[in-house]
Amino acid sequence: MDIDVDQFRAKKGEALDLNKHPTKIDALYKSKKNYRKLLTRNTKELADLQERFYADDSYALLIVFQAMDAAGKDSSIRHVMSGINPQGCQVFSFKHPSATDLDHDFLWRTVACLPERGRIGIFNRSYYEEVLIVRVHPNILAGENLPDDITNQKDIWEHRYESIVEHEKHLRRNGTKVIKFFLHISREEQAKRFIDRIDKPKKQWKFSEGDIHEREYWDDYMQAYSEAISATSTEHAPWYVIPADDKKNVHLLVSTVVLETLRSFNLEFPELPAEELAGLKVFRDQLIAESPGLKLDEASVDDGDDEPTSPDEVNGN
Repeated sequence: MDIDVDQFRAKKGEALDLNKHPTKIDALYKSKKNYRKLLTRNTKELADLQERFYADDSYALLIVFQAMDAAGKDSSIRHVMSGINPQGCQVFSFKHPSATDLDHDFLWRTVACLPERGRIGIFNRSYYEEVLIVRVHPNILAGENLPDDITNQKDIWEHRYESIVEHEKHLRRNGTKVIKFFLHISREEQAKRFIDRIDKPKKQWKFSEGDIHEREYWDDYMQAYSEAISATSTEHAPWYVIPADDKKNVHLLVSTVVLETLRSFNLEFPELPAEELAGLKVFRDQLIAESPGLKLDEASVDDGDDEPTSPDEVNGN
């Protein structure tokens, strides 16, 4: 099935009202078995493209996940990146800033976690928290020790949007592509998932009283997200508003966007110069001469073909 993900991309400069965006769409799969087949197909191709991406070592990819609690950020990362080589992928979760973080600008703590060339970096929450939770809870801004002439400005959020856009432009100019996902869950579905956490002992550790407290600010969060996404979705760092009431749809949509992004680099494995290839032949002949009993397959032995590349294979199914 071909999935048109462009319909979920927030258009640059276009006003966004999340209250008018769906949190649930028709299933992109025909059955649970079909879902597994589609996701496996995507994860296998992701694994292949990520290997080329890593070998090329020219670009980096930063994937940002933002959402209300229980929208499925962890689940998406786990399922979509299940076939990726851990050496080529880094995941960072950003919680409450430390005292050291607060003594720097709001982008500082995430800059140190940016992916290296050839690697995929994933931010589970990010610098966008500084125009989301900080906006919804002004007392947090008051605790950031900023000068009064900054915190008292009426356009402080617009200034932070500008800083973010310029930051992401800088990354793109230096080879890092940024794609951002807002997993758009409904208030009702969030309640359902919270209840599921409360009812199941193995999930109770995920629940906290603060989750209920934040639900009181739902409308404020939707407004903050709407404005932030509108102000910072650009050609070089787009936002995708993903309907998140169905996690299977989320996994298919997110994996498709990541796939299309990696395909856009048009990467192939690096080709060695003729002299280096000649040197490899010498080494190969030397290894064979040293091992007279060595038996080689008809095709050269490749590493990684036996590695799990799908959620089913990872789980041993």
